[in-house]
Amino acid sequence: MRIALIGYGKMGKAIEEVAVQRGHQIVLKIDQPNLHEFTKENMANADVAIEFTSPHSAYDNVKKCLEFGVAVVCGSTGWTDRLEELKNYCQNNNGAFVYSSNYSVGVNIFFEVNKKLAALMSPHHDYEVILEEIHHTAKKDAPSGTAITLAEDILKQIQRKKHWVNDLSDNPEDLEIISQRIDPTPGTHSVKYSSVIDNIEIIHTAHNRTGFATGSVIAAEFLSGRKGFFTMKDVLGL
Repeated sequence: MRIALIGYGKMGKAIEEVAVQRGHQIVLKIDQPNLHEFTKENMANADVAIEFTSPHSAYDNVKKCLEFGVAVVCGSTGWTDRLEELKNYCQNNNGAFVYSSNYSVGVNIFFEVNKKLAALMSPHHDYEVILEEIHHTAKKDAPSGTAITLAEDILKQIQRKKHWVNDLSDNPEDLEIISQRIDPTPGTHSVKYSSVIDNIEIIHTAHNRTGFATGSVIAAEFLSGRKGFFTMKDVLGL
């Protein structure tokens, strides 16, 4: 498979390493110094693009890939208020697009555990729930996309919580997400239910970027021959 990397920072380099190990070819690397090379002609050499940039550029990057007729995997977070627009654009233009707030296989299993635990805890009002996420200081968005996914899945199950907030709150309807930025942490997410009797807590800790990189390449492989919008739940068959 011929892959274009849109974003060639630490994640882009980790994806390159995994992709080459899996027998794929990197045909284009786009980053700030060579944005002028992000053209239809250059992208025609790629079977799929993998996009990991920043909240302010992700939407335009994904749309350009779809305009160019190139399947795209996007892992940038902090911009998903416009995700529905790109889903519709993808479907209306017969494109192929995978989006996930986190491509780690372990995290996507963690998402499913979180949903199940939230459903079990929903009737138990004596437990208070809180989320915490810790990332490296270079991460541009807070809370993380992964934390938002976890929070939104909890809100679907626990009706007494109405919305998430990225701070401590005195409002019992708020689901608190506490964000910390500490180097060199790649990413830790926890969901804790606390009562006067006991605590129940689930935690996912990433040791490095390899899990995220591997999942994004698996997602790119999944797109081969497919059209439409997909998530990692589709890719992993969860």
